[in-house]
Amino acid sequence: MIRAHVLICGGTGCTSSGSKDIQKAFKENLEKYNLTEEVKLVQTGCFGLCALGPVVIVYPDGTFYSRVTPENVTEIVEEHLLKGRIVERLVYNETHEDLDHLGNVSLNDTAFYKKQHRVALRNCGVIDPENIEEYIAMDGYAALGKVLTELKPEDVIQILLDAGLRGRGGAGFPTGLKWKFAAANKADQKYVCCNADEGDPGAFMDRSVLEGDPHVVLEAMTIAGYAIGASQGYIYVRAEYPIAVQRLKVAIKQARDLGLLGKDIFGSGFDFDIDIRLGAGAFVCGEETALMTSIEGKRGEPRPRPPFPALKGLFGKPTILNNVETLANIPQIILKGAEWFASMGTEKSKGTKVFALGGKIKNTGLVEIPMGTTLREVVEDIGGGIPNGKKFKAAQTGGPSGGCIPAEHFDIPIDYDNLISIGSMMGSGGLIVMDEDNCMVDIAKFFLEFTVDESCGKCTPCRVGTRRLLEMLTKITEGKGTMQDLEDMKELCYYIKENSLCGLGQTAPNPVLSTLNYFYDEYLAHVKEKRCPAGVCKKLLNYVIIEDKCKGCTACARVCPVGAIEGAVKTPHKINSNKCIKCGACMEKCKFSAIEKK
Repeated sequence: MIRAHVLICGGTGCTSSGSKDIQKAFKENLEKYNLTEEVKLVQTGCFGLCALGPVVIVYPDGTFYSRVTPENVTEIVEEHLLKGRIVERLVYNETHEDLDHLGNVSLNDTAFYKKQHRVALRNCGVIDPENIEEYIAMDGYAALGKVLTELKPEDVIQILLDAGLRGRGGAGFPTGLKWKFAAANKADQKYVCCNADEGDPGAFMDRSVLEGDPHVVLEAMTIAGYAIGASQGYIYVRAEYPIAVQRLKVAIKQARDLGLLGKDIFGSGFDFDIDIRLGAGAFVCGEETALMTSIEGKRGEPRPRPPFPALKGLFGKPTILNNVETLANIPQIILKGAEWFASMGTEKSKGTKVFALGGKIKNTGLVEIPMGTTLREVVEDIGGGIPNGKKFKAAQTGGPSGGCIPAEHFDIPIDYDNLISIGSMMGSGGLIVMDEDNCMVDIAKFFLEFTVDESCGKCTPCRVGTRRLLEMLTKITEGKGTMQDLEDMKELCYYIKENSLCGLGQTAPNPVLSTLNYFYDEYLAHVKEKRCPAGVCKKLLNYVIIEDKCKGCTACARVCPVGAIEGAVKTPHKINSNKCIKCGACMEKCKFSAIEKK
């Protein structure tokens, strides 16, 4: 009889932290103490708190152990699983005013989880993603059964329209409307595509769903196929996601073996199958027409629209494309109803949104919040605030396509329209937090460098325009910029937005425009004063030794790679600014805080 379950995160983050070694250690220790019949070991998907991996949760009490090492496993087995005593020093350390002691802390009791509402992520960290029976036990494939036996295709589409589900991949186009357009177009063949080509820096939402709950995507795509009259689906997933790809392959085989994919599903006469196509890591292939071109075996470049994919998409046939998170919501909407989903969120942005929370934040990881939750709640309550007592400066949403949200909008409710109104966008869901040590000019330059590298080059405004924009930003960060450059940059941004062929070019200037709008004083400091207020831009820095603090220990001189530091033993040293390459090695080495950067 099973009396306890040990859940070990098997997502990419925890795997890279050594969760496979943890799993092996648990297996060996359970065998050693003859507990294999009483304790079940389960590999799950991502729990969300990625910075605390490897993560282990013991049920039924829900004790949350973080940063577990193989050496800790023996103690957990001997104390917790054998003697029933929680190893409190290994439990996630968080202040809980409503709890007597840390030993009672479960994952759901943490501040990280309290304001979350998991719909797309409901099974991640809960089930074994490679066991279809566990997915079925969580109402898996019940929505598909309901659709094929009780609903007409137009009924399914109407449910999504009433629910108000908008695409979670970028622009937020209504999912039901997209399906309605494709269903209305007659053709001998139609296709359903899943966009799992997650290319934004710092984004890992879709990867985590595929790793933790792959069957939900298969079920949703099959429902989509029934709704629009398609018999074939393709999941376009980047090859850099090996765990996600492997679990998708396992899930597809399991679904086929049980008759949940293939011919005559549920005896309804409906046929639908799914294949995987691997992407080579091109960011532009996140754009729907470029993705379809890539599936066709051609170079991944966008096509002019119209015609839109609902009329002429993959192989010239009517096609719908949704991303992983969008699809992950659909089975629950079918089972619980449109009103249930529409009751969450805001008037124009229904439901929840998954964010990959990163940057200068205590609790980096994956969060799912109701639309309308404020940025402050995400950063301070769920994210645990900014480390080291630093102040919040900005948050970047939407990756290279989004913009920077300044502290003045810290209390803005997060939804599609609010973010667009302040010069940002929802995007796929990357949310990078920045503090006072970040240079906003450098941030804009970072995202633009990414866009320049990822531009497919098909249209001149994007291919040439973004490169010229990057050249101007580079001039500014090197102290060579002029006021005219600031004017030219803004004009060029609008030109690129208005004339680029696809969403990559149309949104590429957003990081530049938002930082120009909200952090213009930093641009002025770079241009007029030849100074980087955050001390980030190397060409504008000077390292100076404070004479009163310098002990003449020569540690800085010995570590300098270019011999820029001069001075005798036990006498104050000096830095030759003409030789200094601004590497910062001297400042790191100095034990007396005698070196400052100005």
